[in-house]
Amino acid sequence: MKKIIVSFISLGFALNAMAQDNLVKSLDANKSDSAKKFKFTTIIDLEDSPVKNQGSSGTCWSYSGNSFLESEMMKSGNEFVDISEIYTARCAYIERAKNYVRMHGNIGWGDGAELHDVVAIYKKYGAVPYEVYTGLNYGTSKNKFGEMQAALEGMLKGIVENKNGKLTKNWLPAFTAALDAYLGKVPESFTWKGKEYTPLTFANEVVGLNADKYIELSSFTYAPYYEPTLLMVPDNWSLQSVYNVPFNDLTAIVDNALQNGYTVAWATDVSEKGFSWKNGVAIVPEKEFEDMEADELKKIFDGPQKEKNITAEVREDAFDNYSTTDDHGMHIVGLAKDQLGKEYYMVKNSWGDKNDYKGYLYVSKAFFNYKTTAILVNEGAMPGDILRKLK
Repeated sequence: MKKIIVSFISLGFALNAMAQDNLVKSLDANKSDSAKKFKFTTIIDLEDSPVKNQGSSGTCWSYSGNSFLESEMMKSGNEFVDISEIYTARCAYIERAKNYVRMHGNIGWGDGAELHDVVAIYKKYGAVPYEVYTGLNYGTSKNKFGEMQAALEGMLKGIVENKNGKLTKNWLPAFTAALDAYLGKVPESFTWKGKEYTPLTFANEVVGLNADKYIELSSFTYAPYYEPTLLMVPDNWSLQSVYNVPFNDLTAIVDNALQNGYTVAWATDVSEKGFSWKNGVAIVPEKEFEDMEADELKKIFDGPQKEKNITAEVREDAFDNYSTTDDHGMHIVGLAKDQLGKEYYMVKNSWGDKNDYKGYLYVSKAFFNYKTTAILVNEGAMPGDILRKLK
């Protein structure tokens, strides 16, 4: 059985800073003043790090992926470290730039990357504490990547379209200097709690996680089950494969993980009328939104309701007709039930704590089944019967 297949595909999260801002704003109308009619009882609540805010940047993949690694540290008994998400993102931008140039610009550019990229960057570049590298090098208190990404994309386009007919080796140092100007230089070494580290020695000695122990999975009917497959999305810059499993296996894996003390990194689509960031609830009503009257639309988040039956065909149709997009990454940290006994995953977001549940939300299993694009788990979180089937 192979681990995560590091041939680098991106599940997406293909949002640049402006698109990320627009995504959050588009969800403003998805709310109800009566949403407190949901009454949740916690079943499992696993240890996780404090909620953060990714600001105006499409770095949800790094925030959710590193939040997942921080919980992995806690479960393994290691001392908690606030890992720098922007260090991870910066290193990913260097790798993405290399691929962009190698592909002659015929691949997307933006803030986005994937959960597996967090693991790949951790393995290749290591990690640093947030206090050592904040990425706030341009006078703001939060990430604001619009100007930086416009400059980086313009530089890369100029490089691949230059009239010299041949590239020099100077383009990568020039690109790296632009990252330095916006995000700050990465120290070759740093002192943390009285000891000197490099990013790699810090990852090995302090974070202490084995990058080869993580498995990424998704579910589609167009590819063989229990084998690696490319996930066909526009922001596929790193060309990595994921294991394809029957869609019911995804919930079985998450449930098994939570029951055994493991959290789960989650890639999904939140640009949905059934996703309320304000109310902290994500559901899939049985009735189609376009068939609802105005008063019905206003009551979507008033309390528990019957949900749509999600099948593998329904899920894949949504992916193929573009109603499911890979636009966000979050961190599943627990399990709860509503007053009717229906189960929801407790999910940590990276949009700050200004919603009804202080930065968390409750996601129905129907929504998870419908809108998941991938999950990333520790191999120890996998049910044994599923793990043994992976080829």
